[in-house]
Amino acid sequence: MKLYSFGPGANSLKPLLALYEKELEFESVFLNPAKFEHHSDWYKKLNPNGQVPALEHNGKIITESTVICEYLEDEFPDQNPLRPADNFERAQMRIWTKWVDEYFCWCVSTIGWHRMVGNMVKHLSDEEFEAMVDKVPIHEQKVKWRRAREGFPQDMLDEEMRKIGHSVKKLEARLKESQWLACDQYTLADICNFAIANRMDQGFPEFVNEKDTPAIIDWLGRINERPAAKKMFANQPSEFDRK
Repeated sequence: MKLYSFGPGANSLKPLLALYEKELEFESVFLNPAKFEHHSDWYKKLNPNGQVPALEHNGKIITESTVICEYLEDEFPDQNPLRPADNFERAQMRIWTKWVDEYFCWCVSTIGWHRMVGNMVKHLSDEEFEAMVDKVPIHEQKVKWRRAREGFPQDMLDEEMRKIGHSVKKLEARLKESQWLACDQYTLADICNFAIANRMDQGFPEFVNEKDTPAIIDWLGRINERPAAKKMFANQPSEFDRK
């Protein structure tokens, strides 16, 4: 089993943490986003969308971060389960994973592109930049790269920050009711939302802090203290930690 990823951050963190939590043996293949390795021809043969993460298992490729997590549960259901046995609780888990994929992830991602990703291409000439964009398979991603280089419209950034504020309030309200998102059990709902929320107290301190969101701070701390999370971060430095 082989996982191609950017390391333990954002969507790549989801299957990485699931693999460590389930104590499954796998080979980790890091793709350097600064070198646009996910747009290389060899990788696009594995995932034509040119995106990470991607899981290679028994000669087959599984893409989409949350789908990979569910696949691991399907393939190894008895190995440290991360899905509730109860069907209602499993449905609640999927409501949270659906929400993070369709709402929470996108607003945080746009701000991340604005603050960090765009800087990865500022040094390129127009010709070099267009050559890079030409290798991006998905039209919407091409548009996002151009916006990141030129600068996102302020009204778009303002709206995404509003959505982040709403997302944080939603998480805090739920975590005041329960120590985990879907039910009394730590599940993929927590892993998938943690992948986006981790370090928000550093990146978005106006939203996530001890005073305004104590339940989120506690939840993030508990996940970071889990043996699997500690092992993952120790063994899998993120793209920002690599030289």
